[in-house]
Amino acid sequence: MTIRADEEATDFAECNRFDGGVSWIAHPDEAMQRTSHVLEVDGEVWIIDPVDAEGVDDLFAEFGDVTGVVVLLDRHKRDAAEIANRHNVPVYLPRIFEGVTEEIDAPVARFTDELSDTGLEAHTVVDNRFWREVALYDRENGTLVVPESLGTVDHFVAGGERLGVHPMRRLVPPRDALGGFSPERILVGHGAGITTDAPGALEEALENSRRGTPRLVAGMLRQFAPV
Repeated sequence: MTIRADEEATDFAECNRFDGGVSWIAHPDEAMQRTSHVLEVDGEVWIIDPVDAEGVDDLFAEFGDVTGVVVLLDRHKRDAAEIANRHNVPVYLPRIFEGVTEEIDAPVARFTDELSDTGLEAHTVVDNRFWREVALYDRENGTLVVPESLGTVDHFVAGGERLGVHPMRRLVPPRDALGGFSPERILVGHGAGITTDAPGALEEALENSRRGTPRLVAGMLRQFAPV
């Protein structure tokens, strides 16, 4: 299995469809399973951390015209500029993303506590020189988008976990940043989201983060060991 596919995706796999949004995985066979999202808020369509794929504009069109493209992790620039330019809209970046603007070849807009005037709350998950991450929360429909600190692919989850903390954050899980949410669904940047008992999955992921680390590391060693 390829860890990450860098060629242009000719197809994509849809997941997490709900009233007001959907997600897609541009290279469903890659180990990283980079997941992107469409959120519709009051007729505005927002594209989150996108990996481009042939035909994905038709997916956007189901929800309306694209209003903006959003990057929630400083290293998730992915294909944000390409999609923004194609739809003639800005790329929206959290203000904590210092130095990212010049890496985006498209018009840039900034936001702090709220994405434009959408009502989507922006919550800082990590802010240091190595990692800057913001989560979006739609309190009205219960959608929580966490781009990197949580995931559902094999190298995030240990044992029977449905949702896991990023391997680099396992020993210091983001309890303060994410522990106060009770979402209806959780959308992540790697893997399909959590659409049933999301509060329980979130609580278990944060609570079991440290104790599940040895099992996760052992599983990663088996997964990525040369054959």
